[in-house]
Amino acid sequence: MYLKKSQVIVIKIGSSLLIDKKMAIREKWLDAFSKDIKDLINQNKKIIIVSSGAIALGCKKLGLNMKSLKLDKSQAIASIGQIELMNLFKKIFTKLKINFSQILLTLEDTEQRRRAINAKRTINNLFKMNFVPIVNENDSIATSEIKYGDNDRLASRVAQISGADSLILLSDVDGLHNKNPKQFKDAKLIKEIKNISKEIESFATRSVNEYGKGGMRTKIDAAKVCQLSGCSMAIANGLYMRPIKKIINENNCTWFLPKISKLDARKKWIISSISPKGYVIVDEGAIAALKKGKSLLAAGIINVKGDFNKGDHIKILKKNFKEYARGLSSFTSTEISKIKGKHSNKIESLLGYTTKSEVIHKDDMVEI
Repeated sequence: MYLKKSQVIVIKIGSSLLIDKKMAIREKWLDAFSKDIKDLINQNKKIIIVSSGAIALGCKKLGLNMKSLKLDKSQAIASIGQIELMNLFKKIFTKLKINFSQILLTLEDTEQRRRAINAKRTINNLFKMNFVPIVNENDSIATSEIKYGDNDRLASRVAQISGADSLILLSDVDGLHNKNPKQFKDAKLIKEIKNISKEIESFATRSVNEYGKGGMRTKIDAAKVCQLSGCSMAIANGLYMRPIKKIINENNCTWFLPKISKLDARKKWIISSISPKGYVIVDEGAIAALKKGKSLLAAGIINVKGDFNKGDHIKILKKNFKEYARGLSSFTSTEISKIKGKHSNKIESLLGYTTKSEVIHKDDMVEI
């Protein structure tokens, strides 16, 4: 239903769909999956694939156990496995004359707006040339501090940046259940979710398989990003042959529906930030001003935490530490420490130079 209406579709496939427990590549599955992609292309849909598997394929080539890898070695193995991954796609996609390209991203590439815009332009240009971008996290250079850690969240950010209509997370279960279906036979599939309530979040179970790092918890996080980006998101079972065709024909999956939003592209990007660099705590007067559409001024700031620079994402918290909004800071954390609680006309004398009066401008801020 939602896929038929979608023009731009992001599909995330995990390592366990490419490699089975015996470390054998699932070529028959990938053959079937490529037919799904070809069908979508023939319907003039634009497809982006977010694929895991570089480290797993690197380990397979070298005969290593993934569980015992340290970060520095896993980065080297990722660079080896990335070639194996692209060769695998080339072998399969060439049969159906599917043109594809590779894009490697780190967390910073999507958190910094200039890089995010560059990524979007690259994707759009690839679409114009009738190529399918295959996106992966750049495991070879990303450190633990700047990693997504799982491709569910990466896929949600790719969907947001590209303006996708739908994101499909292919998993090893049919979707989100009210209980863990691997443990309880009476678990019921939730077909459609409009709001992610605490009850919905409680249904998520964190699990890590032999190759992947995600779980249902990370998929819920991805759904939140999609809902605030006007993008539908499905959690579906990818273990079937022709998994996309099965979704279209049977719709036996969980759909997270987008929230109606009039946020412009800039504000969508701000609110979807995964790793804010810090936060400011503001008083009730500041909250009242923000509710009226005003910018955040230094006078309303009680405290600041974190080490951030101008232009970084930060959270705005109430005195009870509840998040009210987030935005792009016009000052560094050090500067805010000096001017917090002070009137705007004191900023120049406190800092010793002329600067903006708004700590976060209203155009760079989004209420949560």
